[in-house]
Amino acid sequence: MKKENFFKRHWLVMLCGLIVGAAAVVLSVLGNPKNMGFCIACFLRDIAGATKLHQAGVVQYFRPEIVGIVVGAMLMALVGKEFKPKGGSSPVLRFTLGAAVMVGALVFLGCPLRMVIRIGGGDLNAVIGLVGFILGILLGIVFLKKGFSLGRAYKQSKVEGFTFPVMLTFGFILTFIGVSFFASSESGPGSMHAPWYIALGIGLIVGAIAQRSRLCMVGGIRDAVMFKEFGLLAAFGCIILAVLGGNLLRALIEGVPVSTYIKFGFEGQPIAHTEWLWNLLGMTVVGWGCALLGGCPLRQLILAGEGNSDSAITVLGMLAGAAAAHTLKTASSADGTGVNGPVATIVCLVFLLIVSVTHLRKEQS
Repeated sequence: MKKENFFKRHWLVMLCGLIVGAAAVVLSVLGNPKNMGFCIACFLRDIAGATKLHQAGVVQYFRPEIVGIVVGAMLMALVGKEFKPKGGSSPVLRFTLGAAVMVGALVFLGCPLRMVIRIGGGDLNAVIGLVGFILGILLGIVFLKKGFSLGRAYKQSKVEGFTFPVMLTFGFILTFIGVSFFASSESGPGSMHAPWYIALGIGLIVGAIAQRSRLCMVGGIRDAVMFKEFGLLAAFGCIILAVLGGNLLRALIEGVPVSTYIKFGFEGQPIAHTEWLWNLLGMTVVGWGCALLGGCPLRQLILAGEGNSDSAITVLGMLAGAAAAHTLKTASSADGTGVNGPVATIVCLVFLLIVSVTHLRKEQS
């Protein structure tokens, strides 16, 4: 295709990138943690805490954004007649891969989406993470080209497709009428959140447009390398630009130094650590795992909203991974990696290698 048609072909996914970046800034203004306005891994970790899957008191809150993303994607898929339930492709393995991705994300302290949001805030630790993320995707691509596959997915019933969105929505409603069954942080990142109705609304918008545009943080790099297609990668850049611009505008409006919201450097970044090796390897786990799974955490939520039970299983695996990370003390904090974080990262890398090698399928002659 002609280069001059690039914007015409990819305007929607680039617009989606700008909206996601702007949403991250808006949510931070309204209460979400700084440089963590929109992080799928962090939000799932908080939900795991809210449902008492782990006992880390500072990260417990049932994030409405996750509900909004899944339901928004479901509604858009229904409108576009793309709600086509399917699944059955290595569910237990997908669950475990989802858990491994979450362990890596919590060593780094963020999913691919938060990684680019952190870059937009000047956090150079996230640039190190980006290098690891790209490395992980490249490793995944090597095995994809050699025939890696988790098997075929099969058509499933509408009830199967609706189960995860309904279950998630029901859980969210329960937080209002069954408060005693859930935990909620009184301090730390879990206590910082935008009003629930605004967070839910923004989640619905992001879920709907991400479903339509096919936004995926892993897909951008994968498509650029494998198919020389750069539309999703451009959306990647749009998120960074929107966050950078939004942070600059916020500083100007509030009349504070730009460095309040855009601070280029490694030290003193919000909810981040400076241990570069584990930032790099943590995101290598995320990139590699997501390449094998076929999409980043955001994309898995969108696919789950479309009725894909394989992605729903993956998201449940991520919740389990978040619980394990805090229970086994592998999750990092602003002070550095968790006690068992480095060991868990190496274990995840070995696990990914084993899965990659054992699931190569030779082409039938």
